[in-house]
Formats: sequence, structure tokens, C-alpha cells
Amino acid sequence: MTEAAASQADASESELIAYVVCGLNDIPSRRARGFQLVILDANSEEKPLPIIVVRWGKQVFGYLNICPHDRVNLDWERNQFLDSNGLRLMCGKHGSTFEIGTGACIDGPCLGSGLTPVALRVIDDDICILGVTLAEDAETEEETPSGG
Repeated sequence: MTEAAASQADASESELIAYVVCGLNDIPSRRARGFQLVILDANSEEKPLPIIVVRWGKQVFGYLNICPHDRVNLDWERNQFLDSNGLRLMCGKHGSTFEIGTGACIDGPCLGSGLTPVALRVIDDDICILGVTLAEDAETEEETPSGG
């Protein structure tokens, strides 16, 4: 990427609103946790957004909590997303496994497809989601009285 392109990418990322999902230390390293968020779509209608957040040291990876094979949640028990070795995400229903860093399915019925990524960033020791509008934020704005 050229310096100008990198600068433009940084500028457009800085315009995105970041919402705190949880603190970085709320998820131990080499663990995953699920969250049920509610977003507003383009028509301002509320839609569920089930996500998985994986912490690997200081890195975080986010994906929709939806298996591409059967459209079910990956966790067979609450917050049980990793295989027995703790090295891959795994669908509890059919056993498909996914690379943590890319979301690519590497074994199982959905081989060749992958998890849908969610834009996350660590900001001031908080794990934040980018590129969405959370419904709770819109409700807060509507409830704020106008000055007068």
C-alpha cells in the first residue's frame, strides 16, 4: 500500500464510530467469548448481531457467531468456541473448524467457506466494534432532551 493510500485508509477508519464491546482483560488470552449485540440496519430497524471475540495476546479477532454451513451459532455451550486444543474456532453442531486469524474453514462440512469477519480494534484497553450503529446508542440519543 502506498503512503497516500495508507493515509487515506487511516482517515476513513478514524471517521468510524467505535463502540466498546468489553475490556481487553475481560477475555483471557487464547480464549473466545460471545456477545449478543443489537444494531440498526440501513432502514433504522433493529437487527441482532451475534458475534464472537477471540483474544490472542494483544490481538483480537471478531466474527459473526454463525456457521456458514447450517447458519447456527458455533458455541454448543455458552462461550465454548474453541476446539479441544484451543487453537481453532469450532462449530459445536457439525464440528467444522476455522482458523482464528482468518475465519477460513479448514475442516468439516463448510470447507472452502469461512466465518464473516467483524471489524474490531483495541482502543485504550477496550475491545471496540467498528462499522455498525448499535441500537442502544440510537435510543440514548433519542432520549436526550433538547436544550431549552
